[in-house]
Amino acid sequence: MSRRKIYSFSALAVVIFLTWIFSSPNERAEDFSGQVKVALRAVGNQLLLSNQDSTSLVLPVIELDESKYQLSFQNDLSLTPDHLVSVIEESFQASGLPNYYRVELIQNSDQEVAYSYEMKFDRKNSIIPCLSRDLPQSAYNLQVKFTEMEPSLMNQKALLIAPAIASLLLFVFPFYKRKQPVKEKEIHQESLALGMFDFYPAQNKLMKGGLEISLSKKECELLQIFSSKPNQIITRDELTKRVWEDNGVFVGRSLDTFISKLRKILKEDKSIQLTNVHGVGYKLEVG
Repeated sequence: MSRRKIYSFSALAVVIFLTWIFSSPNERAEDFSGQVKVALRAVGNQLLLSNQDSTSLVLPVIELDESKYQLSFQNDLSLTPDHLVSVIEESFQASGLPNYYRVELIQNSDQEVAYSYEMKFDRKNSIIPCLSRDLPQSAYNLQVKFTEMEPSLMNQKALLIAPAIASLLLFVFPFYKRKQPVKEKEIHQESLALGMFDFYPAQNKLMKGGLEISLSKKECELLQIFSSKPNQIITRDELTKRVWEDNGVFVGRSLDTFISKLRKILKEDKSIQLTNVHGVGYKLEVG
């Protein structure tokens, strides 16, 4: 497959993915609200039946706030907390609603909370007080607040599709990096000026005008050390340790041989000299 086709396919896949995950959060919210209202009306019906009331109305369920709903009744009713908790739990489970919610039973007369409890995923950690204490007959509003919402549709889609997109990008990015030509400006930024030469450590070469001079790996490593400390003495021990210690066995005259090769390469520029400091090491003198 050509690079153009790979890039086009990748871009199209990303656009489709982003369009999809952002396409319907409102639809998801409306679906959830509808589920809650149906479940609460079922709760209201069960509570009225437990009061031997099969004629009065369950008033429309109101969405008070994000994830908070209110159930009201036409007539007064009496409640047992144990029955209330059981009816709500069964209705919510049947509707596939979250297991995290807080319930408050509000007295219409003074808007005080007559009874409340909180459900959590682990029933042992739920707070459900006074289950056996009957509540007097009165006009109540039942309010339910979902305390921890399940992942949104966008997050669910992202969890499903993100691994595929990530895999695609991991495939395309190395391919793109391998195939892109190195720009002249980028090459220039990686070079180091040494007199009339431009030194490219990453490419093991020197440039003199339009002439390219290839360096061996050891020559390049030595020149890097010298160019990082111009006009400073670098001991033989430091040079051998940094260039040879982790790369094989050092032979006694190897350092001198490579120094000699570097001198021959650099001799055309009188402003830089690789000099011997007797008994100590070497120094790259830059004029």
